[in-house]
Amino acid sequence: MHRNLINGEWVEGARVSRNINPSDTRDLVGEYAQADAAQARQAIAAARAAFAGWSVTTPQQRFDLLDAAGSEILARKAELGDLLAREEGKTLPEAIGEVARAGNIFKFFAGEALRVGGEVIGSVRPGVGVEVTREPLGVVGLITPWNFPIAIPAWKLAPALAFGNCVVMKPADLVPGSAWALADILHRAGLPKGVFNLVMGRGSEVGAVLLEDKGVDAISFTGSVATGQRVAAACAARMAKFQLEMGGKNPFVVLDDADLAVAVNCAVQSGFFSTGQRCTASSRVIVTEGIHDRFVAAVAEKMKALKVDDARKAGTDIGPVVDSAQLAQDLDYIEIGRKEGATLAAGGEAIERNADGAPGFYLRPALFTETTPGMRINREEIFGPVISVIRAKDYDEALALANDTPFGLSSGIATTSLKHATHFKRHAQAGMVMVNLPTAGVDYHVPFGGRKGSSYGPREQGRYAAEFYTTVKTAYTLA
Repeated sequence: MHRNLINGEWVEGARVSRNINPSDTRDLVGEYAQADAAQARQAIAAARAAFAGWSVTTPQQRFDLLDAAGSEILARKAELGDLLAREEGKTLPEAIGEVARAGNIFKFFAGEALRVGGEVIGSVRPGVGVEVTREPLGVVGLITPWNFPIAIPAWKLAPALAFGNCVVMKPADLVPGSAWALADILHRAGLPKGVFNLVMGRGSEVGAVLLEDKGVDAISFTGSVATGQRVAAACAARMAKFQLEMGGKNPFVVLDDADLAVAVNCAVQSGFFSTGQRCTASSRVIVTEGIHDRFVAAVAEKMKALKVDDARKAGTDIGPVVDSAQLAQDLDYIEIGRKEGATLAAGGEAIERNADGAPGFYLRPALFTETTPGMRINREEIFGPVISVIRAKDYDEALALANDTPFGLSSGIATTSLKHATHFKRHAQAGMVMVNLPTAGVDYHVPFGGRKGSSYGPREQGRYAAEFYTTVKTAYTLA
């Protein structure tokens, strides 16, 4: 049984959760301890006690620990990728790629520990010196989602530690295995007691304590819009710093001048891979009149070749949906699309068993055509392998439709026109813009985040992570 990590010790939980393989629901990945509210408070107290020492460690000490963790993650990427694919359901190549990204993130932020700088600025007053420096916040609570069970914990945890903070992390209930493996690596790397604490458990218990306890100085959250709003309200009430990454309804625009093969590949990759369970997935594909019919026919043809099967099996293109609740939600939206008058041009059927007869949460990717912007399938995040195609008469209408959403995480365009690509990059109302690339797929050393209802607070990843995980101090000295 896999235990929680509190104050440097592996401890039993109040309950035990069973981690089930969505590719084969007969397969038990493992049993994981679930902390209760009292244990969450113990973890916060341990982090507070450890902060005084950890916050003044040298950059070299923090570099060595994070670099060692990154090296082990990369060395074990095949093993950890297999675990990730087994518990979450993304295909094995995707899972191994995610693990490699987590390792690279730790390596990058190991370097950032050495690069934290400041400024010496001349004062407007004679004889006065001014220094601007960055210092750690204190104790940071991390609440991470199930769709990237090692990369998202890594991109929150690595900068938090690199900049001298202590951490209490609550991973998603559905995927405790990858987070536990990450905790084990950091523990063996030699982190001092209390610097990093893993509390697996229910959001209603563990998450609530992180939001309400005054010992937590900041919260970084990735998850649903509704939960993000609760995080914001709780943190604002006690003046705690918070950072939110939430939903998306990302558009991908295909113009008449697009390379058809590039456009189709981008749409299929963005909409269907990782079973569409990415906040950066493009579920709205906006296609101009001149290429619309050829594009739809080519996507439908490409969908025929997609293999839906066990995530760990060679040749699988699309693994299972993460669990029965998500599968039910996806199927509900497919039915909603039908009732709204959209044409289900391809796919959309649940598959009870894979090619080997194993029961799992499988769904054939769905393609809707003849949809209108006001349909629920074009307004609400489905978080499954469902693409809706919207017709547009020209670039201007396509851009307007792309921006017609309460979200603003990622936006993409397929075009061979430098004019339209340049204009779209400037006028797309999103935190990230892709030209002739899938909307899902980002680098680890540059900022990640969105606008409108998708994100709140400073960006994640890259050097911009310092904006959230540090606070600025201005010091004056009379010479």
